[in-house]
Amino acid sequence: MDFNMKKLASDAGIFFTRAVQFTEEKFGQAEKTELDAHFENLLARADSTKNWTEKILRQTEVLLQPNPRPRCQFLANSARVEEFLYEKLDRKVPSRVTNGELLAQYMSEAANELGPETPYGKTLIKVGETEKRLGAAERDFIHSASINFLTPLRNFLEGDWRTISKERRILQNRRLDLDASKARLKKAKAAEAKAACEGDAVPDFQETRPRNYILSASASALWSDEVDKAEQELRVAQTEFDRQAEVTRLLLEGISSTHVNHLRCLQEFVESQATYYAQCYRHMLDLQKQLGSTQGVIFPGTFVGNTEPASSPLSSASLATAAATIPVVPTVVGMSSTGEAAISLDDVAPPASGTRKARVLYDYEAGDSSELALLADELITVYSLPGMDPDWLIGERGNRKGKVPVTYLELLS
Repeated sequence: MDFNMKKLASDAGIFFTRAVQFTEEKFGQAEKTELDAHFENLLARADSTKNWTEKILRQTEVLLQPNPRPRCQFLANSARVEEFLYEKLDRKVPSRVTNGELLAQYMSEAANELGPETPYGKTLIKVGETEKRLGAAERDFIHSASINFLTPLRNFLEGDWRTISKERRILQNRRLDLDASKARLKKAKAAEAKAACEGDAVPDFQETRPRNYILSASASALWSDEVDKAEQELRVAQTEFDRQAEVTRLLLEGISSTHVNHLRCLQEFVESQATYYAQCYRHMLDLQKQLGSTQGVIFPGTFVGNTEPASSPLSSASLATAAATIPVVPTVVGMSSTGEAAISLDDVAPPASGTRKARVLYDYEAGDSSELALLADELITVYSLPGMDPDWLIGERGNRKGKVPVTYLELLS
């Protein structure tokens, strides 16, 4: 192998000089070129961006791929290594079965073995189908978040930040070279001044060794040459430092555009997450309706046909308080004690004195012709009928009226 000994010796000398300069600066034995305040602010801002990007990236990965049990750590790490290899090979990562889809598979297999025609088997199948939909929605969310959010963060850390770090290291070396050149020039000028003072002394030619004067004059000339050489090195070092400082400054100022890009990615991440949760809500609401209608037949007397979510936004006490303030219309002739079977909505009129307005919280699909379909955020008029289930009200929108669930409404004063 062919080694360039001169270059190797030169690089070793430069490294040693920088190490000496850095050590002397740490001990306060040498001066240090300080960067301006704006440049220091850019450096601090870049460091903060890098540190928080790493933390957000790691925690988002934990959110998308939770690992609650320590014994699953190896599997989680293996999955991330696999993703890294596929990414480096520029190949598509194969889709994995999500936890919801795996649960759906177990429920389906259990239903087939325990009896798909039994009440338990039918329920297992229904819940398994919903879990499968939830798992598919989760996979879509993870895929979208990975592409639109995680990938840009990784690209910044593995691309732009590495470039910034490299240029900062070069700037640090240029600064050390500049300060070393300043130190050499300072020493050379001090030695030149000392030699000049010794050369100004009148020589005593009666001495047996008058050559001291000649040596002093020669030393002064040598130090003068050394000063010229040090000044030239300082000019070169200053030029290289200024050029590298400008390059690094431009890269640091680019952090602002990085923030703009990450802001856009963050908004896309929020949209994906909102879509995912909305899909989950719809799937679970449909499942509750199916189970309500099914269990009302399997367990008569336990369910009364109310298929609304069990965990409603309003508490029972709130519902009772709200129902007490709802205007009530007189009892309709022929109405049953439950207030439902014999209700003729065409014959029902709103109370003469006062009705209440309500804002719809969620979309609601009418279960039959006696109910009124709702759209989120719309305003409707509501009132109650004697004997009605307190969980329901009569709602009116234009020339249409029907029963509406209280849990889907925000009653306004």
